[in-house]
Amino acid sequence: MREKKLREIEHMAATIRELAQPGMSPKQLIDAVRGRHPDATKKEVARAAFMSVIHSAEHDPKYTLELHDLAMETRDS
Repeated sequence: MREKKLREIEHMAATIRELAQPGMSPKQLIDAVRGRHPDATKKEVARAAFMSVIHSAEHDPKYTLELHDLAMETRDS
């Protein structure tokens, strides 16, 4: 079960990396991610955003900051 959940989070992280655009609000990105992953909770999207941050940190610092903002905004929702 745990491995399945991790794979789902990894898949959502890939979706986030694909859909995230400069200037996109966290709500817009969450809605877009939920369009592809309709059963995803905000908590799962936040986890996926943090995973995206970790994976992208060494490649694009600006993108990483935007993903970090999304993850922080959604984690307490």
